[in-house]
Amino acid sequence: MTIILSFWASLSDLSSAINFDLRNFFIRVIVNIFMEELYFITSNKGKVKEAKEKLNHLDIEIIQLELDYPEIQASDLKEIALYGLDFCSEKFKSPFFLEDSGLFIEELNSFPGPYSRYVHETIGNDGILKLLLGLSNRNAYFKSVIGLYNNGPIIFEGVSRGKISNEIIGKSGFGYDPIFMPENSEKTFGEMSTEEKNSYSHRGKALDNMVKYLEKGVE
Repeated sequence: MTIILSFWASLSDLSSAINFDLRNFFIRVIVNIFMEELYFITSNKGKVKEAKEKLNHLDIEIIQLELDYPEIQASDLKEIALYGLDFCSEKFKSPFFLEDSGLFIEELNSFPGPYSRYVHETIGNDGILKLLLGLSNRNAYFKSVIGLYNNGPIIFEGVSRGKISNEIIGKSGFGYDPIFMPENSEKTFGEMSTEEKNSYSHRGKALDNMVKYLEKGVE
């Protein structure tokens, strides 16, 4: 392990001089020494598709696992994710990760926040638009918290700021995607391909942070 990490440090120092494709090859070799499969505990196939695109270059097989775990009622997404990691690690011993996210709307005092899934199942996107009817402040942000468990819990976060659209636009994605427009874009997430959405999205940013960790070959 020490030899490999020393090698990685040397490789990083030479990153400006070494061929990019060759460096990526060594990244894949180092990561695969420690991890060939990584389970994503979720029932959401859209999230799995996004994760596979982000981790594709690492040659780690992302396997969807539908394992029910209680989501505690808490105001902090990190607290919810840590509870899920602790619960699932008692039942599942292979490396895995899970993700919790929320939509925080400024004019609604950060509602629905950590209760986003329940609110979407209850009132949907139409309900959110009705709550904002006639209001000029439509600022909002998505936050994603990814919890990775591999010999212990590790948290990665990502935020995407933007605004709520005036109507439902687009049929791609899932959840609140058709009503959220990220900064510097005239499209909602619901109008974007997975690749384009990943370049803006909260989950994409959290996945990027997890990828950086995995690229280090840390066990």
